[in-house]
Amino acid sequence: MSFSIDSKLGDLLDNTQTNAILEKHLPGISNHPSIGMGRSMPLKTVADFSGGMITSEHLSKIAADLAALG
Repeated sequence: MSFSIDSKLGDLLDNTQTNAILEKHLPGISNHPSIGMGRSMPLKTVADFSGGMITSEHLSKIAADLAALG
């Protein structure tokens, strides 16, 4: 399975490799109090609701790291 910023946040969090990428760019995301609400949404959608906590720069870097996984 390939992952991207279009993948559901829950899928990214549940995979060891992709979780590490999220934590690299968004430290503490796995334990954020509101994480449960976003698990069923694509990461790029969660970014829209993050109040600026997940920026387009974050998404670009995460997308590059996810693409490198293959």
